[in-house]
Amino acid sequence: MDSLITAAGRALSAGDPLGALTRVALRDDPPALALRGIAMAQLGDLARAKLLLRRAARGFGAREAMARARCIVAEAEIALVSRDLAWPEKALDAARAALEAYGDRVNAAHAGHLAIRRLLLIGRLDEAERRLAAFDPTPLPPASKTAHALVLAGLAMRRVRTREARVALARAVTWARRARIPALSAEVARARRLLRTPAARLLARGESRVLRLAEVEAVFASRALVVDACRHVVRHRRSAISLATRPVLFALVRALAEAWPDDLARDALVARVFGARHADESHRARLRVEAGRLRALLRPVAAVSATPAGFRLVPRDASDVVVLAQPVEDAHGAILACLADGESWSSSAIALAVGTSQRSAQRGLEALAAAGRAQSFGRGRARRWLVPPVPGFATPLLLPGLVPE
Repeated sequence: MDSLITAAGRALSAGDPLGALTRVALRDDPPALALRGIAMAQLGDLARAKLLLRRAARGFGAREAMARARCIVAEAEIALVSRDLAWPEKALDAARAALEAYGDRVNAAHAGHLAIRRLLLIGRLDEAERRLAAFDPTPLPPASKTAHALVLAGLAMRRVRTREARVALARAVTWARRARIPALSAEVARARRLLRTPAARLLARGESRVLRLAEVEAVFASRALVVDACRHVVRHRRSAISLATRPVLFALVRALAEAWPDDLARDALVARVFGARHADESHRARLRVEAGRLRALLRPVAAVSATPAGFRLVPRDASDVVVLAQPVEDAHGAILACLADGESWSSSAIALAVGTSQRSAQRGLEALAAAGRAQSFGRGRARRWLVPPVPGFATPLLLPGLVPE
């Protein structure tokens, strides 16, 4: 390999994309195109980077499978950063397998970390955890060990395990210092700030206060019956009853939890749960049916008792009843939580992350744009959505519709 390509590769590894471009900017051979693509990606020109990497992949011959695999991994990273979560997962897995077969453990590990980060974004935490368990970061260089620690911390935060997250972030700080890459150190610093910013809001006995992630974990570990409006789950200690697919029942249990220890009148419940301005006998009959369904589902942890005025939530073995909500609640709160990371998202990626159809995601994005709370650029499949980060809130931490263990 010629000296300019070697020097450019070393510059990229050290986080110096301008230094790499000065060596290969005027060359059009496949290795130079690949390095130029990676450099442009590090500088933020993702569209140009993607084109250069694809040209490089086409230029490598049949005997250069490892080089093509590296280009695929780099393109996958661009897709992840630009929140193109529909990028073919099988192509990344095939590239990782090829890199492992050729002994390129560093880039194979990088491909694995990209796949896990994608799983975290779309809420597939169990699969991400299984893949992480198979990783051995010991032989990797400091930059790769930093990436591994960041993935571990991200998983721990999504699982609401703050102690594990702090340990992983402490390791990330250590390895980032050894790597001496400023961008990597900045990413670690951003991850550490998430532990200090409000992640949820606690509603109990008519009062409201914001919680950091460690306080959310403490609420989950307490004796309280928790109505988790972030994941639509009712939990008490190790018991967790998901109502993610039962929006009417969840609206009912949340209304009762917010009124606890008092009962809530039937007319007020009809207005909260069904959105009816005036309750008639048909609404009251439907309310009785839904209360019976909720009673059957919550039997292990609570009872739903009828009172002369309405209904009351009665915990079986809990000292308190609390509601855990997003810091800023909105009809399109899940979409805003995705956009709050400051990255540009496609509507298909939003749909994957929040677990809805692409058309529903598009309607939500258009409503936010009409209200001036989101903006888009590009057209067709290249259209991306973004919004300035919501200051002081770490809403994505509790976004996935999964129950932390």
